[in-house]
Amino acid sequence: MRKLVFAAVLAVLGSNAFAQYDPKALEILDAMAKKYKAIPSFEANISYTLTNEVEKINEEFKGKITVKGDKYRLALPEQEVINDGTTVWTYLPEAKEVNIDNFDKNSDDINPSKIYEIYKKNYKYLYIQDKTEAGVVLEEIDLVPEKKDAQFFKIKMLINKKDKSISSWTMFDKSGNRYKYSIAKFNPAVKTEDSFFTFDTKKHPGVEVVDLR
Repeated sequence: MRKLVFAAVLAVLGSNAFAQYDPKALEILDAMAKKYKAIPSFEANISYTLTNEVEKINEEFKGKITVKGDKYRLALPEQEVINDGTTVWTYLPEAKEVNIDNFDKNSDDINPSKIYEIYKKNYKYLYIQDKTEAGVVLEEIDLVPEKKDAQFFKIKMLINKKDKSISSWTMFDKSGNRYKYSIAKFNPAVKTEDSFFTFDTKKHPGVEVVDLR
Protein backbone atom coordinates (compact mmCIF):
# COMPACT_ATOMS: atom_id res chain seq x y z
CA MET A 1 0.00 0.00 0.00
CA ARG A 2 2.82 2.39 0.88
CA LYS A 3 4.43 1.75 -2.49
CA LEU A 4 1.18 2.61 -4.25
CA VAL A 5 0.80 5.85 -2.27
CA PHE A 6 4.43 6.77 -2.91
CA ALA A 7 4.02 6.06 -6.62
CA ALA A 8 0.92 8.28 -6.72
CA VAL A 9 2.81 11.13 -5.03
CA LEU A 10 5.65 10.80 -7.52
CA ALA A 11 3.17 10.90 -10.37
CA VAL A 12 1.67 14.16 -9.11
CA LEU A 13 5.09 15.70 -8.51
CA GLY A 14 6.24 14.52 -11.90
CA SER A 15 3.27 16.06 -13.69
CA ASN A 16 3.94 19.40 -12.01
CA ALA A 17 7.66 19.19 -12.74
CA PHE A 18 7.09 18.69 -16.45
CA ALA A 19 4.36 21.34 -16.68
CA GLN A 20 6.83 23.74 -18.23
CA TYR A 21 6.70 25.60 -21.52
CA ASP A 22 5.80 22.80 -23.91
CA PRO A 23 6.44 23.92 -27.54
CA LYS A 24 3.60 21.76 -28.89
CA ALA A 25 1.16 23.31 -26.42
CA LEU A 26 2.43 26.79 -27.31
CA GLU A 27 1.88 26.14 -31.02
CA ILE A 28 -1.75 25.14 -30.36
CA LEU A 29 -2.38 28.05 -27.99
CA ASP A 30 -0.88 30.59 -30.39
CA ALA A 31 -3.11 29.31 -33.19
CA MET A 32 -6.15 29.60 -30.91
CA ALA A 33 -5.24 33.15 -29.84
CA LYS A 34 -4.69 34.19 -33.46
CA LYS A 35 -8.15 32.93 -34.38
CA TYR A 36 -9.96 34.91 -31.68
CA LYS A 37 -7.91 38.09 -32.08
CA ALA A 38 -8.96 38.21 -35.72
CA ILE A 39 -12.67 38.29 -34.76
CA PRO A 40 -13.93 41.86 -34.01
CA SER A 41 -16.78 40.60 -31.81
CA PHE A 42 -18.47 37.31 -31.05
CA GLU A 43 -21.29 35.76 -29.07
CA ALA A 44 -21.69 32.28 -27.60
CA ASN A 45 -23.96 30.27 -25.35
CA ILE A 46 -22.18 29.04 -22.24
CA SER A 47 -22.81 26.16 -19.85
CA TYR A 48 -21.28 26.79 -16.43
CA THR A 49 -20.80 23.85 -14.05
CA LEU A 50 -19.51 23.89 -10.47
CA THR A 51 -18.60 20.51 -8.96
CA ASN A 52 -16.95 19.39 -5.73
CA GLU A 53 -16.86 15.65 -5.08
CA VAL A 54 -16.01 15.99 -1.38
CA GLU A 55 -18.74 18.54 -0.66
CA LYS A 56 -21.12 16.76 -3.09
CA ILE A 57 -21.73 19.95 -5.03
CA ASN A 58 -23.03 19.74 -8.58
CA GLU A 59 -24.55 22.93 -9.95
CA GLU A 60 -25.12 23.95 -13.55
CA PHE A 61 -26.19 27.21 -15.14
CA LYS A 62 -26.60 28.30 -18.71
CA GLY A 63 -25.90 31.77 -20.02
CA LYS A 64 -24.64 33.88 -22.88
CA ILE A 65 -21.46 35.85 -23.39
CA THR A 66 -20.81 38.65 -25.87
CA VAL A 67 -17.25 39.85 -26.44
CA LYS A 68 -15.86 42.83 -28.34
CA GLY A 69 -12.15 43.47 -27.81
CA ASP A 70 -11.62 44.13 -24.09
CA LYS A 71 -15.36 44.46 -23.52
CA TYR A 72 -17.72 41.68 -22.53
CA ARG A 73 -21.22 41.06 -21.27
CA LEU A 74 -21.91 37.82 -19.40
CA ALA A 75 -25.56 37.00 -18.71
CA LEU A 76 -26.32 34.25 -16.17
CA PRO A 77 -29.69 33.35 -14.55
CA GLU A 78 -29.07 35.26 -11.30
CA GLN A 79 -26.66 37.98 -12.38
CA GLU A 80 -25.23 39.88 -15.29
CA VAL A 81 -21.62 41.07 -15.49
CA ILE A 82 -20.88 43.94 -17.87
CA ASN A 83 -17.36 45.20 -18.57
CA ASP A 84 -16.51 48.05 -20.93
CA GLY A 85 -12.76 47.63 -20.43
CA THR A 86 -12.63 50.27 -17.70
CA THR A 87 -15.68 49.73 -15.46
CA VAL A 88 -17.42 46.56 -14.29
CA TRP A 89 -21.12 46.42 -13.46
CA THR A 90 -22.54 43.40 -11.63
CA TYR A 91 -26.31 43.48 -11.93
CA LEU A 92 -28.47 41.38 -9.58
CA PRO A 93 -32.03 41.51 -10.95
CA GLU A 94 -33.77 39.78 -8.01
CA ALA A 95 -32.09 42.07 -5.48
CA LYS A 96 -32.66 45.09 -7.74
CA GLU A 97 -29.04 46.08 -7.19
CA VAL A 98 -26.05 46.89 -9.36
CA ASN A 99 -22.47 47.03 -8.04
CA ILE A 100 -20.01 49.26 -9.88
CA ASP A 101 -16.24 48.82 -9.67
CA ASN A 102 -13.11 49.71 -11.59
CA PHE A 103 -11.71 47.06 -13.90
CA ASP A 104 -8.11 46.18 -13.08
CA LYS A 105 -6.39 45.05 -16.29
CA ASN A 106 -3.40 43.80 -14.27
CA SER A 107 -5.50 41.61 -12.01
CA ASP A 108 -4.87 37.83 -11.94
CA ASP A 109 -8.62 37.21 -12.11
CA ILE A 110 -9.84 35.18 -15.07
CA ASN A 111 -11.22 37.55 -17.70
CA PRO A 112 -13.73 35.74 -19.95
CA SER A 113 -13.02 38.14 -22.80
CA LYS A 114 -9.33 37.19 -22.73
CA ILE A 115 -9.41 33.50 -21.80
CA TYR A 116 -7.75 32.74 -25.13
CA GLU A 117 -4.69 34.82 -24.14
CA ILE A 118 -4.38 33.80 -20.51
CA TYR A 119 -1.44 31.49 -21.21
CA LYS A 120 0.76 34.42 -22.24
CA LYS A 121 1.28 35.70 -18.70
CA ASN A 122 2.23 33.85 -15.50
CA TYR A 123 1.39 30.35 -16.79
CA LYS A 124 3.27 27.24 -17.83
CA TYR A 125 1.57 25.02 -20.39
CA LEU A 126 1.62 21.34 -21.27
CA TYR A 127 0.01 19.36 -24.12
CA ILE A 128 -1.72 16.32 -22.59
CA GLN A 129 -3.43 14.41 -25.38
CA ASP A 130 -5.92 14.41 -28.22
CA LYS A 131 -9.37 13.19 -27.20
CA THR A 132 -12.68 12.79 -28.99
CA GLU A 133 -15.98 14.12 -27.62
CA ALA A 134 -19.23 13.93 -29.59
CA GLY A 135 -17.26 13.08 -32.72
CA VAL A 136 -14.98 16.14 -32.40
CA VAL A 137 -11.22 15.77 -31.89
CA LEU A 138 -10.04 18.05 -29.09
CA GLU A 139 -6.54 19.00 -28.00
CA GLU A 140 -6.19 18.90 -24.21
CA ILE A 141 -3.80 21.40 -22.64
CA ASP A 142 -3.08 22.11 -18.98
CA LEU A 143 -2.12 25.59 -17.81
CA VAL A 144 -0.26 25.71 -14.48
CA PRO A 145 0.30 29.09 -12.76
CA GLU A 146 3.85 30.16 -12.01
CA LYS A 147 2.72 31.68 -8.71
CA LYS A 148 2.19 29.17 -5.89
CA ASP A 149 -0.49 31.36 -4.28
CA ALA A 150 -2.58 31.64 -7.46
CA GLN A 151 -6.36 31.40 -7.13
CA PHE A 152 -6.44 28.26 -9.30
CA PHE A 153 -3.72 25.59 -9.37
CA LYS A 154 -4.65 24.40 -12.87
CA ILE A 155 -6.75 25.35 -15.88
CA LYS A 156 -7.58 22.60 -18.36
CA MET A 157 -8.41 23.75 -21.88
CA LEU A 158 -10.01 21.67 -24.62
CA ILE A 159 -9.41 23.14 -28.08
CA ASN A 160 -11.00 21.98 -31.32
CA LYS A 161 -8.14 20.47 -33.33
CA LYS A 162 -9.68 21.38 -36.68
CA ASP A 163 -10.54 25.07 -36.27
CA LYS A 164 -8.70 25.94 -32.98
CA SER A 165 -11.89 27.16 -31.28
CA ILE A 166 -12.29 26.73 -27.51
CA SER A 167 -14.61 23.88 -26.60
CA SER A 168 -14.31 24.30 -22.82
CA TRP A 169 -12.04 25.33 -19.97
CA THR A 170 -12.06 24.00 -16.40
CA MET A 171 -10.52 25.81 -13.43
CA PHE A 172 -9.36 23.81 -10.39
CA ASP A 173 -8.96 25.44 -6.97
CA LYS A 174 -7.30 24.09 -3.83
CA SER A 175 -10.61 23.53 -2.01
CA GLY A 176 -11.68 20.90 -4.52
CA ASN A 177 -13.96 23.08 -6.63
CA ARG A 178 -14.02 22.65 -10.39
CA TYR A 179 -15.48 25.43 -12.51
CA LYS A 180 -16.17 24.34 -16.07
CA TYR A 181 -17.27 26.62 -18.90
CA SER A 182 -18.42 24.94 -22.11
CA ILE A 183 -19.00 26.86 -25.34
CA ALA A 184 -21.93 26.21 -27.71
CA LYS A 185 -23.53 28.01 -30.66
CA PHE A 186 -20.55 30.24 -31.31
CA ASN A 187 -21.39 33.25 -33.51
CA PRO A 188 -18.31 35.08 -34.87
CA ALA A 189 -20.33 37.58 -36.90
CA VAL A 190 -22.37 39.36 -34.24
CA LYS A 191 -22.50 43.16 -34.44
CA THR A 192 -22.72 45.18 -31.22
CA GLU A 193 -22.52 48.84 -30.27
CA ASP A 194 -20.16 49.95 -27.50
CA SER A 195 -23.20 51.05 -25.46
CA PHE A 196 -24.16 47.37 -25.14
CA PHE A 197 -21.22 46.98 -22.76
CA THR A 198 -22.41 49.55 -20.23
CA PHE A 199 -25.20 49.49 -17.66
CA ASP A 200 -27.80 52.20 -18.15
CA THR A 201 -29.50 52.98 -14.83
CA LYS A 202 -32.24 54.92 -16.67
CA LYS A 203 -33.41 51.66 -18.22
CA HIS A 204 -33.60 49.99 -14.79
CA PRO A 205 -35.73 52.24 -12.54
CA GLY A 206 -35.75 51.34 -8.88
CA VAL A 207 -32.36 49.61 -8.97
CA GLU A 208 -30.03 50.45 -6.06
CA VAL A 209 -26.60 51.55 -7.25
CA VAL A 210 -23.65 50.49 -5.05
CA ASP A 211 -20.55 52.35 -6.22
CA LEU A 212 -17.40 50.56 -4.98
CA ARG A 213 -14.92 52.72 -6.88
